[in-house]
Amino acid sequence: MTSALITDDERAQLLANGQARAAGQHTDPQPVVRLFTPDAHATWLLAWLDPSDGDTAHGLIDLGIGMPELGQVKLSDLASIVGPRKQPVMRDRYFQAARLLSEYVRLAQANGSVTD
Repeated sequence: MTSALITDDERAQLLANGQARAAGQHTDPQPVVRLFTPDAHATWLLAWLDPSDGDTAHGLIDLGIGMPELGQVKLSDLASIVGPRKQPVMRDRYFQAARLLSEYVRLAQANGSVTD
C-alpha cells in the first residue's frame, strides 16, 4: 500500500523502525515524518510503522487540544481527514528531526503542543 502522505524512503525507514520494535528491541528513534493539518492545528510526528500491516503508524499525536500523547494512527485514516476549510493532512517536506521521539514527547507535554 502506498500513501501520498509519506515518501517511499520515509516508509522504508518507518518500517525498519517498526521491525526493530517488533523484534523486541527497545528503541527511541527520531521521528521520520511530520504530518499536519494546515487549517486545524493537528500534528503527527511518526516514528515507526507496524510491519504486520504497513498502515498503523506510531508516534507523537497532537490534535491541537493541549494534550499531545504517544499513540497510533492508520495512515489510511489520515489520508481521509480534512480540516474545517477542507484542507487535507499534509506532509512537512522540510521536517528534519532534531531530537529523539521521547524528547519531542517530553517537550510537547510540557508546552501543551508540538513546538517544532
